Amino acid sequence: MRVDYETLSKSIHALTKGETDHVALMATIACEVHHCDDRFAWTGFYRVTEPELLKIGPYQGGHGCLTIPFSRGVCGAAARTGNAQRVADVNSFEGHIACASSTKSELVLPVWDGAGALIGVFDLDSDLPDAFTPEDERELSAILASVFQHV
Repeated sequence: MRVDYETLSKSIHALTKGETDHVALMATIACEVHHCDDRFAWTGFYRVTEPELLKIGPYQGGHGCLTIPFSRGVCGAAARTGNAQRVADVNSFEGHIACASSTKSELVLPVWDGAGALIGVFDLDSDLPDAFTPEDERELSAILASVFQHV
């Protein structure tokens, strides 16, 4: 099953309309995205809780890492650089943190609030190699930007 991004976006916007709490928004997005495509084995947020540190936020799937410094892993790279990280083979990513040994590929998107501050990253893991496309990156980034622009 592949994502119908138009339907996903409408669903997320309907569910989150008027909500301003970051955690509530993250929980809803993680749930909706996780269940919309079989490629997504782990779907969730890591929140910026202090300088240079991410802590696990709302997610769907098995256990995630509790903390990730900006200096480590794919999530850290997205937070550190402010750029999306689409990794076809996590074993080829220097410093990859293996929260789950089954993960083969990963997409991590920075999440900004309406004032332009980094509030976290949205992490999608797949047990399939090269599972994520430029369309996934573009469409999910657009959904995140539109949901978090008013908070």
